[in-house]
Amino acid sequence: MNTFPSAAGLSELPTQLREFVLLCNEVLTLTGNENRALTAPDEYQPFEFFQGRKALLLKLDQALNLLPAWRRAWQQVSPAEREKYPEVKALIQTAQDALVRILQLDRENQQALLRRGLLPARHLPSFAAQQPHFASRLYRRYAAT
Repeated sequence: MNTFPSAAGLSELPTQLREFVLLCNEVLTLTGNENRALTAPDEYQPFEFFQGRKALLLKLDQALNLLPAWRRAWQQVSPAEREKYPEVKALIQTAQDALVRILQLDRENQQALLRRGLLPARHLPSFAAQQPHFASRLYRRYAAT
């Protein structure tokens, strides 16, 4: 995935966004599976999820750095040119929705790990640092496309 430097690269944006949405869905699936494992009465196996989370989060972090550039470039495109790519707005919205859900599930997973005694309290950010409305602010920031 990379940014597109000009309108000529605009045709690549839907493909890049589809790849990003697929990545978000992979992370969401892993996070959801971990959430189900944490809420099940069975013993939780943390290493079952560790490697997958590590690999996916590295990819997600790299892709998240590109999202603002994609958005800025999309906003600089003329409305007439945007009409040629009607799926872009929906793909951006889908990605944002997935990111919000990932953040919610991750927070639930952290709380479940803490309840099971698998995550020392010192590894959790303080309440002030958790920014309880972070997800909603993130969603609003990227919603205006």
